[in-house]
Parts: sequence; C-alpha cells; structure tokens
Amino acid sequence: MKLNSPHHLTYCTNIHPGESWDEVLTNLKTYVPNLKQRLSPDAPFGLGLRIANKATYPLLKGNTIAEFQQWLDQEDLYVFTINGFPFGGFHRQVVKDHVYAPDWTKPERVEYTLRLLKILADLLPTSSQISTSLDGGISTVPISYKLWWTTDAERKMVYQQSSQNISEVAAQMHLVEAETGQHLHLDLEPEPDCVVENTRELIDFYQEWLLPLGGGYLVAKYGITPTEAEAWLRRHIQGCYDTCHFALEYENPLDALDQFKQAGINIGKIQLSAAIQVKLPADAEKRGEIGDRLRPFAESTYLHQVIERYPDGSLHHYPDLPAALSHLASTPAVEWRTHFHVPIFLKDYQAMESTQDHIQQLLLGLTERSQCRHLEIETYTWDVLPPDMKLDISTSIQREYEWVLAQL
Repeated sequence: MKLNSPHHLTYCTNIHPGESWDEVLTNLKTYVPNLKQRLSPDAPFGLGLRIANKATYPLLKGNTIAEFQQWLDQEDLYVFTINGFPFGGFHRQVVKDHVYAPDWTKPERVEYTLRLLKILADLLPTSSQISTSLDGGISTVPISYKLWWTTDAERKMVYQQSSQNISEVAAQMHLVEAETGQHLHLDLEPEPDCVVENTRELIDFYQEWLLPLGGGYLVAKYGITPTEAEAWLRRHIQGCYDTCHFALEYENPLDALDQFKQAGINIGKIQLSAAIQVKLPADAEKRGEIGDRLRPFAESTYLHQVIERYPDGSLHHYPDLPAALSHLASTPAVEWRTHFHVPIFLKDYQAMESTQDHIQQLLLGLTERSQCRHLEIETYTWDVLPPDMKLDISTSIQREYEWVLAQL
C-alpha cells in the first residue's frame, strides 16, 4: 500500500505455508482480499510475494502470469517485491541451514533468480495502475553460510564465484531496464553467521569483491567500460536491511544507513521484523527462569542463532539456540539476542523483550538517510511460535500493519 511518504508497505507472503504455485495462489486468495478490505479498502494494496523455485516453472508457462495479473487487477492489488531467499521448502519441515542452499556459488541460484526477475518484470505495476512509478526488488541470500567453508581457499572461491554470478544478474536487470524502462534490483540480505552478516561485511564484499571482480566479468563479457560496469552493479545490486538481523548484530540502524550511503550502496528493501532480546542477570535462579522461558523457542524448523554481548561490548555467536542454552548458566554475557522473528507489535514477552525499538529508530530516520521505498513486514514464524503467543493469522497481520502505520 502506498503511504503518505515515498514508501510502499506490504507483508511477505512467506508467512503462508506452500511451495507450489497452486498453494501460493490459494493462500493469496484466502487471505489477501480480506486484509485489503481491512487495511486499504479504497486504494491499491501491495504484495510481497514469496515464490519457491518449484512454483516459478508453472508461473512462467502459458497464460499463468496473465491470469494472475487479471486477478490482481480485479482485487486492486500490485506486486513490487519478491522474497527470493528460500529456494525450496520453508515450512513444516526441517529447514535450518538448508535455507541458504543453493548459495550464490551455484548456477541453480542464478537460474532461480533470473526466473524471479522475469516474473517480477511481468508483474511490476505501471504508473497508470498505481499513480506512481515504482522499482522492483528481489531479496536474496547473503552469499552463503560461513560454517560451510573452513579454509581461506574455500572462502576466496565463494567470494569470486558469487561476485561473477551476482554480476550476471545485474547484467540481465540492466538489459530489462534498457528494453522496458523497469528498474529492478537484487537485494542481498545480511544474516548472522552468513558470509555477509552485517554492515561492514556487506560494504567489504561490495568494495573488495563485487565491484572489482564482478565489474571485470561484465567488462569482459559485455564489452562495456569499467565505469559502466560499476554503474550497472551499483544500480542493480543493493542491500536488504532486515531489522531483526541487524538488531541481532547490535548495530545502530541510523549509523548503518549512514555507512551504506557513504559507501554508495543503496538499500532496496527494508524488512520489518523483530528478534528476541533478554538481559542476563547474575543470579543463577533468574537465569534458570530465563532458560525455561527460552526453551519453547528452540524448535527444530529454523536456525535461531544467538549473539551474546559481554560487559566490554564484545560479541560471541552460537549457531543455534539449543547450543546457547547449554551455556546459559556459565556465560559471562550480559545480554542475548536470538534470531526468532517475533510479532513486531509487542515489546514485552514476559522476562524477555523484542528488538522493536530498533525498528522504531530506523523508521524515524529512514527518509533522510535512504532512498529505499520498499517496506515489508516479515514475521514468518507463526507456525512455530509457542502456543501462548499465537493469534488468528489475519488478525496478527493486521496488527502488524497497524503498528507500523502508527510509527509512520
């Protein structure tokens, strides 16, 4: 939905389980018209699609996209962003680190993303449809998962191969823009324990690998100048700022946006989500109570990385919540932040809090620090939330929208 600002707000449909196109379309028809009526009855309502790899094939066959577009028009809906992070199964099965596969070293990731590019180019609304021109973005994995690579040679290969593959996507996006005028971008989404997990690592990847190596690839393959290659990469390869992930890294959101701006890296999408944070008392009994409160979140579907902060400000990572819980009694840390996307409209979770304040800080300074227009609510863990936190899904999504709109 278009806000009274440059921004468009949506929610990511990865909240709804479903990998096939039929399942995706059924979920959209079940939930979206009702949400639009509640939230935007008299104006177009934007969608953030999550389309798994297997769903891209039928969507690109025959008249499927045209028929989908007809339904969008009928319901006064429009698509401007796609979550291209999870390639395959994402609900009701063990996901864990498989969510990063295939990574950006693999041709399957390139081919999947290029199919998403085609889909988004076909669906991106015209200015006549929504009374404004709008860019389109695809969020994606932050290169790969660090724990898969153990040697310097392996890590160098990851940077080199990923830079070339990502640059090829930039080239295809440039060709689409030259032909249609549509500005599309690929948005790398930093996440804990990934090859790119924070502000500094995204800037370093961009400056030390993507621009020199990817730029050289574009010069050699497309016969363009180094200046043109850099322009293609800066325009079409951007960042996805997930407020849960950056809060996990204990980053200040306004400082992060300033650093990206100074480095010439655009943010294509802001994902609005919250992590669990808890202050760790010295008292052993109180720590035990915190452990009891956290254990229901140590479920088997997703990775729930924990980053703890020591009194001197230094950080230590645990790859998953069960590993962290085994150290709860003895760690000298004073705070834990846990990668579990909890509802953003709540701050207090009984002996725990969310990183809601990170979202508030970012939204307050967003317009003056970034040209990003895409805001996407991304709480996808409703299925695995502890029972005492579950609400009707439509009501929950509505409450998330209403909380964001109140901040803006």
